[in-house]
Amino acid sequence: MAETSGRKLIVEVCNAKNLMPKDGQGTASAYAIVDFDGQRRRTKTKQRDLNPEWDEKLEFLVHDNDSMASEILEINIYNDKKSGKRSTFLGKVKIPGTSFVKAEPENTLVYFPLEKRSVFSQIKGELGLKIYYIDEDPPAAAEEQKPAAEEKPPENPKEEENKQEAAKPPPEEKKKEDQEIKAEEKPKEEPSKPEEKATAPENTPKTEEAVAAPPPEVENPPIAYTEKPSQEKDKQQVERTGLSINEMELQPLARDRNRSAYDLVDRMPFLFVKVVKAKRSDANSTAAIYAKLVIGTHSIKTKSQADKDWDQVFAFDKEGLNSTSLEVSVWMEEEIKKENEAAERTETCLGMVSFDLQEAPKRVPPDSPLAPQWYTLESDKSPGNDVMLAVWIGTQADEAFQEAWQSDSGGLIPETRAKVYLSPKLWYLRVTVIQTQDLQLASEPEAKKKVVRNPELYVKAQFGAQLFKTSRTSVGSTLSSSSNPTWNEDLVFVAAEPFEPYMTLTVEDVTNGQSVGHAKLHVPSVEKRTDDRAEPKSRWFNLVGDETRPYAGRIHLRVCLEGGYHVLDEAAHVTSDVRAAAKQLAKPPIGLLEVGIRGATNLLPVKIKNGMRGSTDTYVVAKYGPKWVRTRTILDRFNPRVERAVHLDVYDPCTVLTIGVFDNGRYKRDEAGKSEKDIRIGKIRVRLSTLDTNRVYMNSYSLTVLLPGGAKKMGEIEIAVRFSCSSWLSLIQAYTTPMLPRMHYVRPMGPAQQDILRHTAMRIVTARLARSEPPLGQEVVQFMLDSDTHVWSMRRSKANWFRVVGCLSRVATLARWLDGIRTWLHPPTTVVMHVLLVAVVLCPHLIFPTLFMYAFLILLLRSRCRQRVPANMDPRISYVDAVSPDEVDEELDGFPSTRPADVIRSGFYYLRHPRFRDDMPSVSTNFFRRLPSLSDQIM
Repeated sequence: MAETSGRKLIVEVCNAKNLMPKDGQGTASAYAIVDFDGQRRRTKTKQRDLNPEWDEKLEFLVHDNDSMASEILEINIYNDKKSGKRSTFLGKVKIPGTSFVKAEPENTLVYFPLEKRSVFSQIKGELGLKIYYIDEDPPAAAEEQKPAAEEKPPENPKEEENKQEAAKPPPEEKKKEDQEIKAEEKPKEEPSKPEEKATAPENTPKTEEAVAAPPPEVENPPIAYTEKPSQEKDKQQVERTGLSINEMELQPLARDRNRSAYDLVDRMPFLFVKVVKAKRSDANSTAAIYAKLVIGTHSIKTKSQADKDWDQVFAFDKEGLNSTSLEVSVWMEEEIKKENEAAERTETCLGMVSFDLQEAPKRVPPDSPLAPQWYTLESDKSPGNDVMLAVWIGTQADEAFQEAWQSDSGGLIPETRAKVYLSPKLWYLRVTVIQTQDLQLASEPEAKKKVVRNPELYVKAQFGAQLFKTSRTSVGSTLSSSSNPTWNEDLVFVAAEPFEPYMTLTVEDVTNGQSVGHAKLHVPSVEKRTDDRAEPKSRWFNLVGDETRPYAGRIHLRVCLEGGYHVLDEAAHVTSDVRAAAKQLAKPPIGLLEVGIRGATNLLPVKIKNGMRGSTDTYVVAKYGPKWVRTRTILDRFNPRVERAVHLDVYDPCTVLTIGVFDNGRYKRDEAGKSEKDIRIGKIRVRLSTLDTNRVYMNSYSLTVLLPGGAKKMGEIEIAVRFSCSSWLSLIQAYTTPMLPRMHYVRPMGPAQQDILRHTAMRIVTARLARSEPPLGQEVVQFMLDSDTHVWSMRRSKANWFRVVGCLSRVATLARWLDGIRTWLHPPTTVVMHVLLVAVVLCPHLIFPTLFMYAFLILLLRSRCRQRVPANMDPRISYVDAVSPDEVDEELDGFPSTRPADVIRSGFYYLRHPRFRDDMPSVSTNFFRRLPSLSDQIM
């Protein structure tokens, strides 16, 4: 199988930096072991070097191209025990197959931080790798050698066997190497593979039997999941001990996706009718025909056509049916032409067949689809006509449901269908304007030549709708063409894949308001980088003036696409994705988030239908990471049932799931072809870090919006959530790492610049989703992304002020308590404090253990008393109950206000020695920044 895949994975182990000394002499003799898909390679040992450079290229065969994304590349670094005190573990790197990229002319060197094998491992440093794959044509030599091997057996089979044995490594060396690797590595729980396959060289010749042997026959497993005997034994043992165990702990996440696709939602019964085609007794007739379905008050027609099959599926909500019989009739359309008169269209019934819905068969996936049958149409006028159709009772899990005509969603209207949208992949485009040379400035008019001015120049860069300028700089004289104005300024843009082709840079002269020249930069060919260790190469670009000045000088630029940042399009405290833009920096998911959108209850009418009564056409949008999931629209119901299951990969536990409810106003258009905007009904957020793993949360959340008249409850939404984590170790390690990628801390951007770029990214995402079919409205995207989060309002300022007052009130309570102790308000407490002071004086070494024990007990107590239900937006904390109408009007008007960030640092911390400084936040800082905040509950 590997010989026919034609794909190779290339791993270039370049170097490592800042390794932990492990040989007892302040150094380490490091080597790397690379494992991929049952294949193992080892680099050379670099003696006594904490920054070793290997520069070795290792090749691995990809057995299956389709399953490459599910494979894991693991690199372990060890200290060679032959040159050190003992063989010790120096760190590891795990890279998912989803981050592998195709070979490019210049593949980027990516540094991966070394991970620990356990929580108590002392590991530091980074490993520099280049990882890419190449696709080659499957070797035809193996195909040609198969018949040759069958026709011409080897003349001397003993010589062939001797050659094969000589090609194998000596058993003593192989055994010794395997023992060393096994002693150095921690034993894994995965099923072990034969060592001969892992260590055999790629060019080992195969025997005649191995070449001619046919591929083994593999029986396909059943669709339904069956437990293994070992799992049944485990369950029986647990039942005997009286304990409870979750099935999630016995089954892999990959099978959970299929097994639990609809266990968080209820199955909605639908009546499915599939009308395929009709057969007429008059085969020569070319008149158009159509089928008509009638169930109580429901009446629907198929397409009218003569030479094609209908092949349409109709889904009727069983709860909305008011009849127990289905009638299917076939009609023929004819045009009768009369003399001196217009043609008349007549319809003739070819027959009808009826069904009792109580006898309709039931089908639930993974059952096979129901085959349509021929039914004879009953008719007295035109007998002998047949229709092919199928009738069954199914659920929303039926594969025919998505493309079927739906009775509760308005039929086949595209704007009411369930869809999944993906946000575009965003990058930061950094343009560093260095300087210009040989500028050919335009001549000034005669009237202005008498006044000597030093021209002021600036560079304007435009990329799509984004426009940024550098500061102004002066040159010596208008007649001087050798002046070289210098800026050295960075202009940062947001670029979305696929990138717009060109960026335009223009040198402007402020004194005369004219352009000196412009240059175009081809954005798709710009260099990509993943970190700040190597600066991109700078280039000179020629400036083009007007027709009289084809050459107006040149400009020196440094341009790159920053892949080490995560482009924020949401507010930072409610973000749902923190991954870097570069695919090489991607990490495998740590868990699976399953969301069951069940429905809404007690919704209020938001629009008038037919000028008489209120109505609400509801749909739900769930946003997590780059995925937007939109449910189908349920028309004219105040208690709609959606029952939609959503599965989302989780890469960080401290992220937020956002779910919004809207009224669909776009599916209906007026005579001019215009439609109304969708109306916001409400929004909720669920922070994943507040969820217990492998536990189902099924709750109803109130939907509250802020209207000109104040806060108003629009109804409730019922959802079910389950966060499944495959490894507790990866979950704990996530809390020790920074929230955002490394580049956000080593080369941070200012708050004002981040806010501008976030709104730019939001506009790009809004424009891209608005061009989808059907479009996701601008009002929907901006409401989900919190476009007005940083807009100042009096209500938010009061809400935050009362939070600060509540925090300071605890300090005041502590001060009053201490004053009561000092004034002997409660003598027993004062006596106890004297005893504690004496204990501190006599046993000062117990101060820190006591403090840590006290902090641990507080955390333990609060963890037991924590809220068991995911918190929703709190109207009291949001301060929407006591807000005045003037304040609500001020907030809805949306006057922007910017404030500089106030950063308070301790003087001693600021003046600490550089040895104790680090570009990345500390572990304690990362942990507390990831803790859930009450700001999630502020509307």
